[in-house]
Amino acid sequence: MIKSELVQRIAEHNPHLYQRDVENIVNAILDEIVAALARGDRVELRGFGAFSVKHRPARAGRNPRTGEHVPVDQKSVPFFKTGKEMRERLNRELNGESVVTPEPAGSI
Repeated sequence: MIKSELVQRIAEHNPHLYQRDVENIVNAILDEIVAALARGDRVELRGFGAFSVKHRPARAGRNPRTGEHVPVDQKSVPFFKTGKEMRERLNRELNGESVVTPEPAGSI
């Protein structure tokens, strides 16, 4: 699923909201997650998972074409760890058990 599909699906489940408003909300959430990670904070969404930043130290790499050693700078990379509820739900679905999805807020 890509972001536009996510926006469309949320808008379909919430007909009282305009699609452009849903898009603004999704963008605001994602922007806040990115800003928190840039500050070095951890973002935890209960039942879904946690976003954090892992720091990789500088190291000596190797050019695969020439075999020459090249320096690789240190870098920070985003890391996502799934929440317990998500793992359990995915495993239930993989094992053939039916999973009842909750109705979206405001649905009849």
